[in-house]
Amino acid sequence: MITVPRGTPGYSFGKKYKKLGWRATDTRELIFENCRVPRENLLGERGKGFAQVLRILDDGRIVMAALAVGLAQGCLDTSLKYARERVQFGQPISKFQAIQFKLSDMAIEVEAARLMTYRAAFLKDCHQPYTKEAAMAKVFSSEVAMRAATQAVQIHGGYGYMDEYPVSRYFRDAKLLEIGEGTSEICRMVIARQLGC
Repeated sequence: MITVPRGTPGYSFGKKYKKLGWRATDTRELIFENCRVPRENLLGERGKGFAQVLRILDDGRIVMAALAVGLAQGCLDTSLKYARERVQFGQPISKFQAIQFKLSDMAIEVEAARLMTYRAAFLKDCHQPYTKEAAMAKVFSSEVAMRAATQAVQIHGGYGYMDEYPVSRYFRDAKLLEIGEGTSEICRMVIARQLGC
């Protein structure tokens, strides 16, 4: 692995991509044409880059899990506030069992995702193996975030589909969490390998 500073001859980047979600992050193609960098730009030991990437992926999966927990918590908080304020048939919609069940399920899953993420981070901090736990936390938390975002839009009804309400952004942003740092399918393969399959 090497670092290539901006301004290095032969290094440029393409136009910023237009994305469904995570619009605040700059995503674009990096272009290297006859780009040369000095030996001092080597990160870590030569020939060990792939192992470094795998370690970074494990760490990144914990980060993605934490992002997913935060997004899912935002969906719960926003939906709970809206359900307490939105009145239908003479009462807040939070009094209807269908909405209560949605909010309860969101709360259960957010808490479970948070604990899985904490466990993976704890193992990393204790210098224990954490590949499986990081992948498990990432899969579970990202899928919880997607379910929470879907239910948040549903609770908000038509308003949930409008950009004036934050849940439309949560919905767009949640999908990347199931893709970044290894898709849910790739993470399940990592988990299976860690289980000895």
